[in-house]
Amino acid sequence: MKYKKRKKWTMLFFTSTMMISTIVGTTSTKVQAASEEKKPTNVIMLVMDGTSNNALTLARWYKGESLALDEILTGAVRTYSAESAITDSAPAATAFATGNKSNSGFVGVLPSTVNSPGLAQISKEDAYRPVANVLEGAKQVGKATGLIATSEIQHATPAGFSAHVNHRNQFPDIAEQQVYQNIDVVLGGGLEFLTPGTGSQSRKDNENLIEVLIEKNYDIVRTREELFNSTSTKIWGSFASRDLAYDFDRAKTRPSEPTLAEMTKKAIDTLKKDEDGFFLFVEGSKVDWAAHENDTIGIISDILAFDYAVKEAVDFAKKDGNTLVIAVSDHGNSGITMGNLNTTDTYPTIPISAYIDPLKKATMTVEGALGQLKEDRSNIVEVAALYGLDHLTEQEITTLKSTEDLSSEMVKMLAVRANIGYTTGGHTGEDVFLYSYGPSKITGLVENTDLAQIMAKFMGFDLKKLTEDLYVPATKAFEEKGFSTKIDTSDKENPKFIAQKADTTIIIPVNKNIVIYEQASTKKQTVQTFNTINVYNGTDFYISMDVLNEVK
Repeated sequence: MKYKKRKKWTMLFFTSTMMISTIVGTTSTKVQAASEEKKPTNVIMLVMDGTSNNALTLARWYKGESLALDEILTGAVRTYSAESAITDSAPAATAFATGNKSNSGFVGVLPSTVNSPGLAQISKEDAYRPVANVLEGAKQVGKATGLIATSEIQHATPAGFSAHVNHRNQFPDIAEQQVYQNIDVVLGGGLEFLTPGTGSQSRKDNENLIEVLIEKNYDIVRTREELFNSTSTKIWGSFASRDLAYDFDRAKTRPSEPTLAEMTKKAIDTLKKDEDGFFLFVEGSKVDWAAHENDTIGIISDILAFDYAVKEAVDFAKKDGNTLVIAVSDHGNSGITMGNLNTTDTYPTIPISAYIDPLKKATMTVEGALGQLKEDRSNIVEVAALYGLDHLTEQEITTLKSTEDLSSEMVKMLAVRANIGYTTGGHTGEDVFLYSYGPSKITGLVENTDLAQIMAKFMGFDLKKLTEDLYVPATKAFEEKGFSTKIDTSDKENPKFIAQKADTTIIIPVNKNIVIYEQASTKKQTVQTFNTINVYNGTDFYISMDVLNEVK
């Protein structure tokens, strides 16, 4: 790898047998022993955001054959958060990545509220404390790392594997932390979050993170072709200002964007060059977005796109022999069903074709179809046909021309034609399918937090110990060394921790991996780079033991 400033910490050995806790008593986990003969170990973690089990059934019928996922089905996962039976993506990702249940909106930090049965309470001083994730652990033991999403890469789920913030909407902080994490391969959307500008999500701190990435020797790629042609071992792909297109829409609307499977294959081919192995996180982000809209076509589109990415991962794992693949949804969404109130009395005799044929008429998702709509709606019939709504009645045409929420009306019309039911536009609390392959594959009904512990063990580190090493409360630690300290928030976009002793001033900027030393007597300033980031949770800064050990 080009980036070889990794410190291999000897204290991160994990020699005892890991005990997987059972929260309520229904959890059952069986872990197969990892191969000891073949090194290095790799982990590929794939998450299909907001995908209900019924949606997978529908996608299989639509495809007309088995999914790649079907071959590696091994169990189920409980998805509840620290405060609710129905989680959102931020605490779900935090559970997968760190092994800790958390609260709505929290990314990579401990909860402030715990009321789900069977969970231990959190102390007041530990609320919002950053907790280490498996990507950081992989990096500390020398592995290459990768992060992929079809949403903005700064969105909640990829953020859970790469950042630590009190709320998922702290996109500027998430983006900056991801850049300074020195992740080897990052592919997805979210270009707008990286640079200053006039966009709604442009950076307000006047930092140009693209320039930082160039300084860090990343190959910055913007198109599918540029991605394929890159020979670098450090790649940052920003293929859209915000999210990438739905898979069904891509060919017509954004052909320069890579598919999820293509990004996954390129990441694997790049990361596998590292002699210590790799960790790769992949998210099919927009199944969740389609489910929120009750867009049946969008759901199917991106489940199938995700399934192709799973095939790439499993194909590699079969050849490699020492790669653990995990694929899972973080939660259900929409309450989608094959069958609705119209089929209450007729379901026993309704053929599969009655559900699937109406869906097959669509060539685009509702988002893609509406992207073709003229402002005056004069082509509404043609646009509706793109979404599978042919032979419109006069009443349907009138409705589509007059409604204020055209997207909602179109998805309802198609759902009625295909006998698809929805119970909500939000998340749901059911257990989700678990898919795994390779050494240490997971079977049975497990907690979402168990996955982090299993991945950490397979890669050779202890997440609890890693947190103690990477996220030390800075104020107490520096004051114990005789420094006076303060947190300077005069620039609200760029808080910094300041410690002073004698003529030495230490400045620790938020979200970065650097520490600045100033000597008053010599007026000399030096900057030291670390393999860890500095995090501020609104109360205290958190630094690594590496940083602390450098302070005299």
